[in-house]
Amino acid sequence: MSNVVYRSCSRIIREKGPFRLAQLPVTDEFVEFGVHSAIAEHYGVNPDRDVATTLDYIVAATGG
Repeated sequence: MSNVVYRSCSRIIREKGPFRLAQLPVTDEFVEFGVHSAIAEHYGVNPDRDVATTLDYIVAATGG
């Protein structure tokens, strides 16, 4: 069995409904997650603002 090389520790704060703030390693800044467009429509959410979703971040991370 191998040893753990890295463990990512993040902090998530739920704001309201689908909106969350995430504090990621190596930064004191928070990243905002939420919903927009077709995703908001799919979940029946009427957001007061459009915010990138976790899916947007996953797609960007795997493409990079």
